[in-house]
Amino acid sequence: MDPQDHVGLISIMPAALAIVLAFMTRNTVFSLAVACFAGVIALGNGLMGFPTLLKETLGTTSFSWILLLELFIGTVIAFFQRTGAIQNFTAWVERRALTRVRVQLIAWLMGMFVFFSDYFSPLFVGSTMRGLTDRYRVSREKLAYIADSTSAPVSVLVPITGWAVFISGLLIGMGPIENATQAMGVFLHAIPFNLYAWLSVLVVGLVIIGVIPLFGPMRKAERRAQEEGKVLRDGAEPLIGEELTEIPAYEGARTSLLLNFFAPVLIVIGVAVGTFIVMGSAKTMEAFLAAAVFLGIVMRLQGIPFNDIMKTSISGMKGVMPAIIILALAYSLNQLSKDMGTANYIVEATSAWLTPSLLPAMTFLIASLIAFSTGTSWGTFAIMMPLAVPLAFNFSADAITPLVYVTVSAVAGGGVFGDHCSPLSDTSVLASTGAASDHIDHIKTQIPFALAVALLSLAAYLLIGITLT
Repeated sequence: MDPQDHVGLISIMPAALAIVLAFMTRNTVFSLAVACFAGVIALGNGLMGFPTLLKETLGTTSFSWILLLELFIGTVIAFFQRTGAIQNFTAWVERRALTRVRVQLIAWLMGMFVFFSDYFSPLFVGSTMRGLTDRYRVSREKLAYIADSTSAPVSVLVPITGWAVFISGLLIGMGPIENATQAMGVFLHAIPFNLYAWLSVLVVGLVIIGVIPLFGPMRKAERRAQEEGKVLRDGAEPLIGEELTEIPAYEGARTSLLLNFFAPVLIVIGVAVGTFIVMGSAKTMEAFLAAAVFLGIVMRLQGIPFNDIMKTSISGMKGVMPAIIILALAYSLNQLSKDMGTANYIVEATSAWLTPSLLPAMTFLIASLIAFSTGTSWGTFAIMMPLAVPLAFNFSADAITPLVYVTVSAVAGGGVFGDHCSPLSDTSVLASTGAASDHIDHIKTQIPFALAVALLSLAAYLLIGITLT
């Protein structure tokens, strides 16, 4: 589809319908399904368009990858719980004279530590810290916010992640950028200008220690948790199956914190980072497969029956099914948005605003709108980099200048912001899953903070654009 190809204003209808229904009904699966059905009808594909869309979208390598990744992560988390590893980790951390603020700071630091995967980070932080944060009356919405805001924002700032490789790969061939080395150099120079990502991570820490006061729905959620002891609101539906949250520790197993918790985590980090260094691509799914196999063998050596290990593995897979269903429908909606030219319509409708001084701010704004509408940061990068960066080179006479760096960072930051606020976002879904939070409650409590950071970033990009031109 050419940049100008779209079906007009109707192209934003499915995404807009999904978002509105999600907030109205608080049921993300229903909202996504209705939006996909309405979209295929609008495209004239008839009643069979919906199952055809699902078949074509989900029968792909990319969805198979995330499906297997989630299943393996669910298995690892289930093994953590069956061996008592999470309980042992909780007890180990509690011996460090904790306070409510320190517990949240640990979650914040853990999210930044697991920088290599925006998929693993929110699930790992949420599932390992949930017991502690519940004990210290931290709302599930707050835990999901901490996990979400230390996943993608950190991944997009670190040059040894798949995010860096993907973004730099998109830059090759633009202007004077001829190879991967030059592209990575541009990415590195753009990191200081990625204002939304930096501020997102910083604001979480400032909110935790009380420098930035709570406001909006988050304040209400935290007050409920502290005063009533309810980490979830009445009627909330945690985005995780009971099969995963209610797995008891196996009685009599000779488990250890080192073998059953720290070693698998180090395997995941070692395989992911090691394959990135050696192969240029972090094999995250394979890393979790290795960790699951390692844990299964260790559990058997520790006296846990083989049938129990397999049953626990299946329970873990069942536990992540709510997230997988939402991700499947979100992938389908994203494909539908591509077919309808949603991003192309947004770009065309706003292209007249793009002047040299407004380029960084407008790039950030447009990237935010696309990511919010589609629920994908990487899809936004793929659309906006080939559109915005060549414009920056055109304004800079084909030279690599600060305007180019700022434009690259504006695309990256806008993609992360839109992804943060969208109920269709995969990383937000995983943050809700890890924290066992109601998904829409997570989005509603996170939006005010994300929006405040985005407005500050937008103002800064406007000033930078004016200064550079």
